[in-house]
Amino acid sequence: MKFVLSVIFGMCFLAMSISTAFAGEQLWEFDSDSDDWKVANGNWSVADGVYQLTKGGAAEHTLAGESSWSDYTIEAKVRIDDGNWAGIAFRAKSEMEYYVYYLNVPDNKTEFWKHTAGAWTNRQNLAQIPAAGGVEIKNGEWIDMMIEVAGDTFTLYINGEKQSDNTDASYDAGQVGVWAWQTAVSFDDFRVTSDEIEDSGTPVEPKDKLATTWGRIKSR
Repeated sequence: MKFVLSVIFGMCFLAMSISTAFAGEQLWEFDSDSDDWKVANGNWSVADGVYQLTKGGAAEHTLAGESSWSDYTIEAKVRIDDGNWAGIAFRAKSEMEYYVYYLNVPDNKTEFWKHTAGAWTNRQNLAQIPAAGGVEIKNGEWIDMMIEVAGDTFTLYINGEKQSDNTDASYDAGQVGVWAWQTAVSFDDFRVTSDEIEDSGTPVEPKDKLATTWGRIKSR
C-alpha cells in the first residue's frame, strides 16, 4: 500500500512539474495543418512541414493567437523562397492594424513598419535597420528571427544577433502573424512565449501519463 501511495504522489508531482514547465508557450511546427491561423490575404498553406505563401500581392499575411496578448517573445524560422520582403507581424489589433519587422533581401536589412486601418497598404515606416553582426539575408536560406515585445519597446534579433531596439506606443496588445510583400516565403517552428499565454500542450499529456501509471499500479 505504501508503494502504491508513494507512486501516486510521485506521479502527481511529475504531472504538475510537466504542466508548469511548459506554461506560457505556444508552438506551431506546421507538421499537418494551420487551423489556428486566420488568413487575412494571400494564398497560404501547409506543405512539407512548413507554412508557405505563394508569391502574390502586397501585405499578404495571416494571424494567430489572442488580441489580449501584450508582452511576449516571438521566435520563428523564415525562408524567402522567391522575392524580397517577408517577416513577422505582432501586436495585431485587426487584419489591418499591426506592426511588422520584415527582411529585405536586396538591401540586406530589416524594415519596421506600422500598418493602419483603411487598406492593406496603409502603413508608416518606423525604422530601416541595416543587418548587423555579420548577418546576411539571402533567398533560399533559413533565417532565425526573434522579436521581444515589452511595453513600448521592441527588440529584434536575427540568427542570434541583436539588430535593434525600436519604440512605438500605437498598439499595446494584439495577435502575432506572418507576412510578405510580393514574395513567396516559408515559415517554421513559430513560437510565442509569455506569462500571459496559455500553453499549447506538452509532448506527453500528464493525464495520459497518470492513466498509464495507474493501470500499472492496479496490475501489480
